[in-house]
Amino acid sequence: MKLLNIVMGILFAIGLLGSVSAETRITYKSAKSTSSYYQMAVEIAEAMKQGSEGNVIVTVEESQGSVQNVMEAIGRTNNYVFTTPPVLIKLARGGKAMFKDKSNPRFDEVKALFPIPSLTMHFVMSKSSGVTSFDEMEGKTILLGKGSFGAKEGAKYLKLFGLEGKVKLAEVELSNAVPALKNGQIDGFVTAGSFPAPNVIEAAASAGANVISLSDEQVKASKRTRLVIPAGTYAGQGNDIITTSLPVVAFTTADMNNDTAYLLTKTYWENKKSLGEAAKWWNGVSLDMLDNILTDIHPGAKKYYQEVGAKLAAHH
Repeated sequence: MKLLNIVMGILFAIGLLGSVSAETRITYKSAKSTSSYYQMAVEIAEAMKQGSEGNVIVTVEESQGSVQNVMEAIGRTNNYVFTTPPVLIKLARGGKAMFKDKSNPRFDEVKALFPIPSLTMHFVMSKSSGVTSFDEMEGKTILLGKGSFGAKEGAKYLKLFGLEGKVKLAEVELSNAVPALKNGQIDGFVTAGSFPAPNVIEAAASAGANVISLSDEQVKASKRTRLVIPAGTYAGQGNDIITTSLPVVAFTTADMNNDTAYLLTKTYWENKKSLGEAAKWWNGVSLDMLDNILTDIHPGAKKYYQEVGAKLAAHH
């Protein structure tokens, strides 16, 4: 009997150790490999590996964008994690806009995990232009870029704030924005990315730049989420900048078990400080951003949020 107990004890210990050291493999569908969001995905993968002592292995996949990420939730099983603005999950569930005639019961199984840095609107004007508000942009040459969220959103704001047809739109690629600003070819450019945005850092440091602040009325009119870029984020920035953002969140599906979702969420938040030391855009993420999640949070992630006393909305 004693021998049986010892054998059972050994088997239990082996089983227990096996379950603890078992690798959890995650597929993380991100963005185009040239984007800051792909870089963030790589940073998350590294943080997960270190934070879990190698037990969580994240494989980053390139993507053509958020809509593709959501659509792939239909066919992906197991530990599929993807990033998208929360509003797209609502549209997918309702079969609206870009998901018209594409509705699928799998969209109801999408669950939120944690927020990542938001797409943040930057209206960047050269110091030499003297422009510090939207009204003063009239008659100036602005670079919007083409096809991106920032370009579309920038055009929307020009129309919304009475500047359509009153500014000259530059035919320059966004990748050339900083040299064009330095040599006076343009007075300003519009870009959307997590803050601090690398091209805005470069513009502020090399050419001198003002990032335009929006009024509360303008933020309201944009129907976007208000975001504050703290003073001192960019060279020469003495005050907070009020702007708008499109929140971005990491989601999974109900296929992911509660323990894995809990581990992922806990590891993410516990390593956010070291993420922020390596790349400043993580410092803009806080538990308050859970408010930006418009649908339900995965029960495993929710368990972590309840443990740390985070405020959750009723629909979470």
